[in-house]
Amino acid sequence: MNGKKYLVTAASILLCIALFFFIITFSIGLPIYVRPFYYAHIKPMELAETSGYTGDEIIAAYNEVLDYLTLPGKDFSAGEMKYSEEGAAHFADCKVLFDLNVSVLLASSLVICAIKVLERIKGFKCRLCGHRPAFFAGIAAVVLPVVIGALAATDFDRAFVVFHSLFFPGKDNWIFDPRTDEIINVLPQDFFMHCAILIGAGVIILSAAFIIYDIVDKKQKRS
Repeated sequence: MNGKKYLVTAASILLCIALFFFIITFSIGLPIYVRPFYYAHIKPMELAETSGYTGDEIIAAYNEVLDYLTLPGKDFSAGEMKYSEEGAAHFADCKVLFDLNVSVLLASSLVICAIKVLERIKGFKCRLCGHRPAFFAGIAAVVLPVVIGALAATDFDRAFVVFHSLFFPGKDNWIFDPRTDEIINVLPQDFFMHCAILIGAGVIILSAAFIIYDIVDKKQKRS
């Protein structure tokens, strides 16, 4: 009996952690893998007018950069746009983070699936203090966008600099010269702010869904 209790507790904690990382990495992936999100910014932000490139050329450049960042074995390219060695080096640094995010997303997904299979085989349900692990994962995950969003809302420019200082320590190649790295002309800071908003919205929606599901499930069992 004690053995099963320990198994349930260990599986529940592991599931809670996996769900937390799933929420975060899935949400980070939204602006990365949903490319129409970027395409929708081209006209409103007048990127063709300010960059001197056509909408099709901008989309082609963006797709080549994203292919490099998200697909294996791709060399860096920015379509018709010029880029420097330092600019390409920064995207190489970004690729490391992109690969890390998708690796954590896949790993957390596998852990979640494995624990769900274990629940069926062993005939138990993961619970922590009477709640599903998704409840605590949702609460933990939703704290991040609230705190970060509050800080970014007060000074996004400062938050943007702090972000790059944390994830690219000791480097300044993320400060692009628009004359030598033309891709930055079609990646304005406002676009990255919108990406942050989308990520925050994804975290909040997923977290809320997990929390509400747990609350509804508990009420149904009581009735």
